[in-house]
Amino acid sequence: MEDQYQALYTTFRWWVPQRFNIADACCRRWTATSADARRIALYAENMHGEREVWTFARLHEYANRLSNGLRRMGVQRGDRVAIALPQRPEAAVAHIAVYQLGAITVPLSTRLPGDVVEQRLRDSESRIVLVDGMAAETVLPAADRCPLLRQAIGIDLDDERVLSWRTLIARQESVFDIHPTGANDPAILLYKTGTTGPARGVVLSHGSLIGNLPGVVASQDWFPQPTDVLWTASEWGGGHGLFDGLLPALYFGQPLVASRHASTPEQVFELLERYQVTNASLQPAALRGLLDAVPDAATRYKLSLRAMAVGGAHLDAALAARCEHELGVVPNETYGQAEVRAIIGHSRHKWPSRPGSMGRPYPGHQVAIATPQGHPAPPGTVGEIVVNRYDIHGHADPALFLGYWRGEEAGRPVSGTWHHTGDLARVDDDGYFWYAGRIEDVFLVDGGHTVVPDEVEAVLRGCPGIEEVAIVPSAGLGTNPGSSASAGPAGAGSAGAGSAGADSVNGRLPVVKAYVTRRMASTEGGEAGRDDEDFAQALRDYASQHLPAWQVPADVEIMTALPMTVNGTVRRMALRFREEESARRRLPAQAPTVPAP
Repeated sequence: MEDQYQALYTTFRWWVPQRFNIADACCRRWTATSADARRIALYAENMHGEREVWTFARLHEYANRLSNGLRRMGVQRGDRVAIALPQRPEAAVAHIAVYQLGAITVPLSTRLPGDVVEQRLRDSESRIVLVDGMAAETVLPAADRCPLLRQAIGIDLDDERVLSWRTLIARQESVFDIHPTGANDPAILLYKTGTTGPARGVVLSHGSLIGNLPGVVASQDWFPQPTDVLWTASEWGGGHGLFDGLLPALYFGQPLVASRHASTPEQVFELLERYQVTNASLQPAALRGLLDAVPDAATRYKLSLRAMAVGGAHLDAALAARCEHELGVVPNETYGQAEVRAIIGHSRHKWPSRPGSMGRPYPGHQVAIATPQGHPAPPGTVGEIVVNRYDIHGHADPALFLGYWRGEEAGRPVSGTWHHTGDLARVDDDGYFWYAGRIEDVFLVDGGHTVVPDEVEAVLRGCPGIEEVAIVPSAGLGTNPGSSASAGPAGAGSAGAGSAGADSVNGRLPVVKAYVTRRMASTEGGEAGRDDEDFAQALRDYASQHLPAWQVPADVEIMTALPMTVNGTVRRMALRFREEESARRRLPAQAPTVPAP
């Protein structure tokens, strides 16, 4: 294969119009002609498996009606409107309607607990929230405790606390003039999934959609092709589902599959077969779950997958190889954050893939590795991933966020030349990035060795019977290396800030601890407690064969579930907080200090 990377990267130029609105780019422009208006925007299935098709004409009409309704409810330019809806057409309508008003969407996952929903509604000072039955039990009580929230709009809800969606839409006109916005005007308030406390709001502009597109096009093997149909496993209430699913599909005028009932792996593959999905966007945990549950999917189902983008967490080489072998698709890893989407990744038809690597910077993005002192790191040296405000030609990169909500940068461009991601990586001589974990996750052990949890976890996932694994530092007080704690529920509570659990205790550096969950089949038969001890020992034996001695877990704790974010990634900081609290409990009580006479 010809390596086209350098030509693509060096010749790429941004074109961002001064006046730009996501609603116009993703909906209204597709109604300019009758042929485009009839294009399919959404294939939708509800919880009962009932199906419907939404054209761009229908999407535009409903968005106009909702925009008029929201305006009559007092929503103005810059106001925040929360959208707590699953993958359903009304969620797409809500996004378009809010953007048309010049207001700001606050996407909320339907799986967020009530206290988190309340914190985000309060912090964003949302005026309106849209909700259906999937999140009503958590959203509506939270909304009652938010005095600035004017109204909840309910879809298919019989609740006196909500204004009926059907009633609101039916009373409004189907014509609406889009509020003129600039490409740098705020459009989305996206909350980063918090692992050390309340999530932080990230303000994204209308132009951030354009900044995201090179990564989507490349990771989906030059999307769109004429017959492409896109599906994402992620909720549209998060950055992955929104920027790798809903918005790019609408922008390119290609059908998107929306489903609220595909909850099992078998139902997912039936969905992919039914709509002949060609392009999929998943996170590694979701991909692993599909492959584990249905290893013979390619023979059981008539699939049409031609491309798959995997993001939200690092894709290890073993999982990528499984995907190619079992589904016949080589996945393209993508890397990005809430602050800047899809900046590094693969595009297997345009440049060679290197399994296990993050890929190369996508065209339009200037990415580098920096030392702790802020200097460029030489090839092969681990440092922090940083992203420049400008591309290699000196043009502003539209992908970068405007600032943090309520932060010193909120509402205006990122200050300084480089955005620091907090992620570690190294670059090889050919420009491929290799992930090395989050700065706050890395820790030192005896001998001065640095442990990168992602690297250890990627190896341990190859151990038979492993479902999920998380590596954290442990003080190791009161435990013998190699002991296994009994199975128990995943801990609760918010993790402390910084590097909790990584500091030395009584002069001792921490040891490596593995929290693991097991596949269901591996727990069948035998006495449960003893079986867990045998499994823990088998895991350590496996680690000893595949890892340096200082990376082998000295302690293994088997859990029924690990604490996860709504995006399906492990909340390591919650486990580190658990370890820190456990170490405090094991420390001997200090004798009271007696004042000197």
